[in-house]
Amino acid sequence: MEATNPNPSSMSGVAAASAAELLCCASARALLDSVDAFLFDCDGVIWKGDKLIDGVPQTLDMLRSKGKKLVFVTNNSTKSRIQYANKFQSLGLSVNQDEIFSSSFAAAMYLKVNQFPPHKKVYVIGGEGIVQELQLAGFTALGGPEDAEKRAQWKSNCLFEHDKYVGAVVVGLDPDINYYKLQYATLCIRENPGCLFIATNRDSVGHMTDLQEWPGAGCMVAAVCGSTEQEPIVVGKPSTFMMDFLLQK
Repeated sequence: MEATNPNPSSMSGVAAASAAELLCCASARALLDSVDAFLFDCDGVIWKGDKLIDGVPQTLDMLRSKGKKLVFVTNNSTKSRIQYANKFQSLGLSVNQDEIFSSSFAAAMYLKVNQFPPHKKVYVIGGEGIVQELQLAGFTALGGPEDAEKRAQWKSNCLFEHDKYVGAVVVGLDPDINYYKLQYATLCIRENPGCLFIATNRDSVGHMTDLQEWPGAGCMVAAVCGSTEQEPIVVGKPSTFMMDFLLQK
């Protein structure tokens, strides 16, 4: 959980604190009085997999009752904001789309803010969430779940074709990552002039289920870094883009 302080001048005092302190009744009350908006991560904070963490509904209700603004910020790019809003509803939490900032949304907004040419296409290693956010932003998305069953063929005199109009590759969490997707993304980044390499995040693991952690998007990103010998533009936490965009909103 993170909190935004309404008084920028007091931030130096916060940064100067030598160590974190356990909350007591008095300090918890002072924290609540000094903060206007609370930012929550989702995986491992609100839920683990599809299981709600104990105490979350009561905490959110209490903060809302005190007039606090709540924002849910997740690096998990498998869902769009609409899909995340549906997940919140399915868990009995009343959260609307405008209160959600996902790394899939951040990837689309990065292209939007940087005036990505509308005639260019975006190749996706990731889930439906990235594809949906790109489409909602007006971009043409290729790959993603549609390439889950495709296989690269190692045959003599067989040229692997890729779309020369792809101007950006977005890599996020992809449970269906395969060699075909890696080759497609690699060719776009290495051979299409000016092609952007965007990572939703570089988290090594994530709480995909309630019982254990699983490999995160950082594993997929690392594979593309290796084959292209390039470093990505990271739009999710802890990069500043998502937070700067959120604060502007």
